[in-house]
Amino acid sequence: MCDGRPPTQDELPACYSGEDWTDVPLTDFMNCPSNLANNRQVRMLADLSLVGCYNMSSMSELERGRVLLASAKANLRNMAFFGLTEFQRKTQYLFERTFELHFIRAFTQINSTRAASVGISEKVRWRIEGLNALDMELYEYAKELFLRRYQYNRQRQHQEERLRRRQERQKRQRLHRNYLAELLRLGGGGAEEEEEEEDVKVIEEVVTTEDYSSQVVRW
Repeated sequence: MCDGRPPTQDELPACYSGEDWTDVPLTDFMNCPSNLANNRQVRMLADLSLVGCYNMSSMSELERGRVLLASAKANLRNMAFFGLTEFQRKTQYLFERTFELHFIRAFTQINSTRAASVGISEKVRWRIEGLNALDMELYEYAKELFLRRYQYNRQRQHQEERLRRRQERQKRQRLHRNYLAELLRLGGGGAEEEEEEEDVKVIEEVVTTEDYSSQVVRW
């Protein structure tokens, strides 16, 4: 559907004579100019009304592709979240960070696909890549955007963890200062006061050492 109506038969002629693609050779599949499999991701993400939907006579094929690709990239940028199949763990991490939800199990990375089991020649592969040039460019853009978002969220998480540790350390120090102040108020000065001050220094040194050690592990 585009602008409230499906494409006409003239705008989108069928690529096969049967009910579906069954028994259609790969060569015929690639040779069909109205095959919606070509650059499908760009078409699904873009605003088709910008190019007159399926009316191919509204502009040149080159201009149509340029407009659709720019629209798909803009819509992808505006999505709060998207994932990539080849980065399952990073996709899970971004989802959990974005929506503050946590899965009970880690995502599983599976790199084998049904398509990978089909043997094709280099010439055919180049032809397929050429027919899907817009999708190829969109995917490279999506991967770059995805990894930038991932790195940004990792840095934010590290900053949040450092802030949390600093706040916890400051809280412990405040508790000890309050404890010493209470001892002084109750008259427990002198040697005991000096001993408590030494304890505070030792605790602060331990905290500092622990914080440094955690930084070394992270590095």
